[in-house]
Amino acid sequence: MNESSSPSPPPSDAIVAGPPTPPVAHAPGSPDTRVRLWPAVLIVVVQWVAVFIGFRYFQGTMVQLMLMFLGPTLGTLLFVAWWYFASRVSRGQRWNVLGGAVVAAIAMYFLSDATFGGFGLVLYALPAAMTAWTLWLLISYALPWRIRYVGLCMVVVLAFELFTLVRLNGVYGNFMPIFSWRWRVKEEDRFLADRQADKIGVLPVAESPPLRWQPGDWPGFRGPDRDGKLTGVRIATDWDVHPPKLLWKHRVGNAWSSFAVIGKRLFTQEQNDKFESVICYDADTGKILWEHQDEGRFINDETVAGIGPRATPTFYKSKIYALGAKGLLNCLDAGSGIKQWTRDIKIDSEAKEPRWGYASSPLIAQGNVIVFAGGPAGKALVAYNAETGKLAWTAGAGDQLSYCSPQLAKIDGVEQVVLTSNAGLLAIDPKDGTVLWTFESSSGDQVRVVQPAQVQDSDFLLGSGFGAGTKRVHVHHADTGWEAKEVWNKRTISPYYNDMVVHKGHAYGFDNGFFSCINLKDGKKKWTTRGDEAGDGYGSGQVLLLADQDLLLIVCEKGEVALVEANPADYKELSRFDAIKEPNSKAWNHPVVAHGRLFVRSDHWAACFQLTELNK
Repeated sequence: MNESSSPSPPPSDAIVAGPPTPPVAHAPGSPDTRVRLWPAVLIVVVQWVAVFIGFRYFQGTMVQLMLMFLGPTLGTLLFVAWWYFASRVSRGQRWNVLGGAVVAAIAMYFLSDATFGGFGLVLYALPAAMTAWTLWLLISYALPWRIRYVGLCMVVVLAFELFTLVRLNGVYGNFMPIFSWRWRVKEEDRFLADRQADKIGVLPVAESPPLRWQPGDWPGFRGPDRDGKLTGVRIATDWDVHPPKLLWKHRVGNAWSSFAVIGKRLFTQEQNDKFESVICYDADTGKILWEHQDEGRFINDETVAGIGPRATPTFYKSKIYALGAKGLLNCLDAGSGIKQWTRDIKIDSEAKEPRWGYASSPLIAQGNVIVFAGGPAGKALVAYNAETGKLAWTAGAGDQLSYCSPQLAKIDGVEQVVLTSNAGLLAIDPKDGTVLWTFESSSGDQVRVVQPAQVQDSDFLLGSGFGAGTKRVHVHHADTGWEAKEVWNKRTISPYYNDMVVHKGHAYGFDNGFFSCINLKDGKKKWTTRGDEAGDGYGSGQVLLLADQDLLLIVCEKGEVALVEANPADYKELSRFDAIKEPNSKAWNHPVVAHGRLFVRSDHWAACFQLTELNK
C-alpha cells in the first residue's frame, strides 16, 4: 500500500461522530437511590406544630382534642400514602417497611402495659414512629441505600417497641401524658408497702363522746356551704418569712376525695388494694384512727380518671356519710367507724355505673342524705333518711349524667337542692323531692363536673368545659311558679372539673389550663394567667377563697400551693411553696383550711401544714 492510499489521521480538533453514550441507569434500591423526603418532613412538622398549637392556644377545648386525636390519625394516613405512592422506594421495600411497621404496632399494642392500649398507640406511638422514620432518613442521607434501608426497618420497629417499656400513669389536665418506666414500682404498690410496714401507722381509737361540729371545723366537700369559701381566718401571706410548717406527710390510697375535718379528726376516702376505704386520720400526726372497708375497686377502660373513690365524706350529727365510686353509700359513726347502715344507690335507682364512677359528695338537708345516682325517669337523685337509711324519695328526669354534687341554696326564702348535669340545672325540694325548677342547657356528650356557683341570692353560674363557656342564670318565683332565665352566656371562662369561687362581684377559677377572673355583671374577662411558659401556671388545680383577706389559695396540679390576690384589677401572686409535689402525681383534690392548718392531698399523697395565723 502506498502512502497516498493510506487513511490520514483526523485533525486534533475534529469531532468524531458516533453512537450516543447511554445514561447510566440505577435500579431502585441501589446506593444512589434518594428518597423523596420533603412530603414526610412536611407531614411530621405540621403534625407537631398542630399539637403545640393545641396545647398552647386551645388548651382544654374541643379544638385541642381534635388536634390530638385527628392529627395523628390523619397524619398516619398521609404518611402511608406518601411512603407507598411518592417516596421513590422500590415496591418490595415499600411493602417490607410498611408491613414491619404494622406488625410492630400490633405487637406493641399487645405487649405494652395495660394502661397504654389504643389510647397510647394513637396519641403517642404513631407520631413517635413517624418522627423517627423521617429523622432516620434525614440523618442517614449520605449513606448507601442498603444501610439506610436496613436501619429504617430497625428504627421503625424500635420506635414502636420502646413504648412496651413504659407505663402511662394518666394525663394532666392539659392531656400531657405522665410516663414512667414499666419496671418502676407503682405508686399504689408503694402505698400498700408503706401501709404493710406500718409507716403510716395506726393509733388506738380512744373512747370519746359523740363528735360535734364546732367553729373552725370543715364538715365536708368545699366547706360548710360547699362554696370553697372560708371566713373568720387571717394568715401570714409572706411565706418566705412565715413558711407553712410541715406537720406530717405520707402516701395515701388512690382517690380524688378531699377532707372533712372535725376537731382533730380528718376524714377522707381511699382505694386500699381491692377495697374502697373510708378512713379517719389523727389530724395532729396523720396516723390512722379507724378504717371502714367495702370490697370493690373502680377502674374503667382508660387511664385519664384513674382508680379509687371520687367523693368527699360528709359529717352530720356525729356520723360520717360517704359514697364510693361503685355506688355504696355508707353511714358510719364518726368516732369509731362502726357502720350504721349501707345502701347501694345503683340498686335503689336502677342506674348504670357511670363511666368515671360515682362522684357525688353526700348532702344532708331536711334530715335526708341526698346524692346523684343517674337512674331512669324520676330517679336522677336519691335521698335516704339520715338516721335509718330508709329510702325517702327519688327525683329528677332520666338520661341525666353528672359528676357534680348536690348543693343547698335558698332562693326567695325557699330552701332547695341544686344540681348541675349534662341537661343543665335542676332544683328540688329536699323534703320530698318535688322538682321546683329546671334550666335546660344540654352539654351533649360532654359531661359536666363543675359545681354551680351561686351569685347573690338568686343567680347561678353554669360552667362547661372544653371551651363551651359559662352561663349566668337568674331564678325567681313568679306568680305562675319558678322561672329560670339566662342572663348572659360567655366563653371567657370554661371550667371543667375545677370549681370557681365568687367574691365581690367577680368569679375566679380555671379557664381550661389558665387561672382567670371574670366580671359577674357581664361575664367579661378581667385577667388570666398564661400557663407554665410564663412561670405562673397552675395546671388544672383547685382554689379556696380566704374571704377576709381577699386571697385565693390555689393548689397547683403538680402539688405546689400558691397565694394570689383576689383583685379584679390585676393578677398578682404573693407566695408559693412545694406542698405535695411528687413524681407521677397530680393534685385535683380540693384543699382544706381548718383550725389554722392547711390539709392538701393528691391521688397519692396527703400532707398537713401549720399556717401562721394573724391576730383576729
